[in-house]
Amino acid sequence: MCLIILAPRAVPGVPLAVAANRDEFHARPTAPAAFWRSHPGLLAGRDLEQGGTWMGVTRGGRFAAV
Repeated sequence: MCLIILAPRAVPGVPLAVAANRDEFHARPTAPAAFWRSHPGLLAGRDLEQGGTWMGVTRGGRFAAV
């Protein structure tokens, strides 16, 4: 099961803390969150087998999660 946590104002000075867990295929290799070479404005973890992500944010502030 995948899990997304949204915690508004849980940390002083941080308006929204977000965390996600991707465990559909736990043994599938992943890369930690980083800016992607193919999409330099995207900060996200990466599924190294299929090339996608489960959560990311752009430099412009757009956020998406599965």
